[in-house]
Amino acid sequence: MRDIIVIGLVLLGVVASLRYPWVGIMQWTWLSLMNPHRYTYGLAYSAPLAALTVVAILIGLLVTKDKTSPFKGAPVTLLALLMAWITVSLLFGIDPTSDYEQWKKVMKIDVLILVGLALLHSKKHIMALAWTATLSLALLGVKGGLFTLLGGGGSRVWGPPGSFIEDNNEFALALIMTIPLLRFLQLQVKNKKGKLLLMGAIVLCAAAALGSYSRGALLAVSAMGAVMWWRGKNKLGVGMVMAMAVIPLVVLMPDEWTARMNTIQEYDDDASALGRFSAWWNAWNLAFHYPSGVGFNAARPELFAKYSPYPEIGTPAAHSIYFQMLGNHGFIGLFIFLSFCIVTFQWAGWLRKHGAARPETMWCSDLGTMCQVSLVGYAVGGAFLSLAYFDLPYNIMVLVVLARVWMTSKAWEREPVEPYTWRSIPGMWAHLPESSIPVAPKGKRRPRAQVKV
Repeated sequence: MRDIIVIGLVLLGVVASLRYPWVGIMQWTWLSLMNPHRYTYGLAYSAPLAALTVVAILIGLLVTKDKTSPFKGAPVTLLALLMAWITVSLLFGIDPTSDYEQWKKVMKIDVLILVGLALLHSKKHIMALAWTATLSLALLGVKGGLFTLLGGGGSRVWGPPGSFIEDNNEFALALIMTIPLLRFLQLQVKNKKGKLLLMGAIVLCAAAALGSYSRGALLAVSAMGAVMWWRGKNKLGVGMVMAMAVIPLVVLMPDEWTARMNTIQEYDDDASALGRFSAWWNAWNLAFHYPSGVGFNAARPELFAKYSPYPEIGTPAAHSIYFQMLGNHGFIGLFIFLSFCIVTFQWAGWLRKHGAARPETMWCSDLGTMCQVSLVGYAVGGAFLSLAYFDLPYNIMVLVVLARVWMTSKAWEREPVEPYTWRSIPGMWAHLPESSIPVAPKGKRRPRAQVKV
């Protein structure tokens, strides 16, 4: 049954993408982040669903006239430079043949990011991407949070099989990055029930992150929580809400969880932490010996044995977005990656500052604020996890860039007024006639609000 549902939804999306290729971008984002086919047991598990979606998007891209240049600012230029450099790193690396599959996987993600930038431009598109990316991970977080609460935190939570976030640590960081985006959506929803549902999703995602037993995730959520508290207008109220949500979750966790978190203070005696230091030295030394990088696999046993000063400790995996980039693509690759992250963070800050100047752009300010918080979680948690190629940070860049272009072009002056209802998702129904927009059941209808966007 799961296979039929997943395949059916994908095929419907493929047909829609031929006429509306931006719909295909939403479907690709869903497949790439949530990996719903990995929760099936039959044909859908290994079917080329993502490939079908990509083909439909590219055909739609060629046919549609509703497209622009994807190069809309410095973050996009830096992404293109990064794509070029990792290709150079592959070609001049140690074993291009064995690294080709990973390069193809990463380039497919990045190319679709550029295609998305070419096809998406309106508030409708931006909000659709925000909802799609956020809920794709939040639904997994809700599932993991319920598993943690019902089991008393006795078992670890894992991500989708065969994905970037399959490991418990990587999955926890993805959920932590999702929490600020859920908060952004909550700020846009006017219905009280919708706000409560999104708050429940936030709490369950936090529970799932704790249930992963990831120490890096604990550091990331602490840093992110501090930023959210500092940015909040009502610091006392925000602090009380955070305490009321986090303290019961921590109390629920078993002694095994507490013991593992306490090892953060004893890193010099922890084998896992020492293994990370060994891998980081390996990446550092590789960057000097291979200026253009080794390709996509600096975690080769023979390299680890030669370039790590402690080859008998730990494993070759970098366990850090920074040392992953350094080991794989050298100092140049790391510099471009860091520049990409910093500039995206700065652009989000621009949204936060300038979006608050007008009521029509207040949602951009909310988006910039929460994207910055999410990127802080990525920067801190990523210091201990190999997630440099994960989709979500690049999706955040797309949201930030599109929102800034929307603001600077004063798009609210030319986009139509959207009729919102109690059941609508902001921006999702703009292309439909008003008669087809969902309304409240008879007897419970609320007055429509005309909102300029």
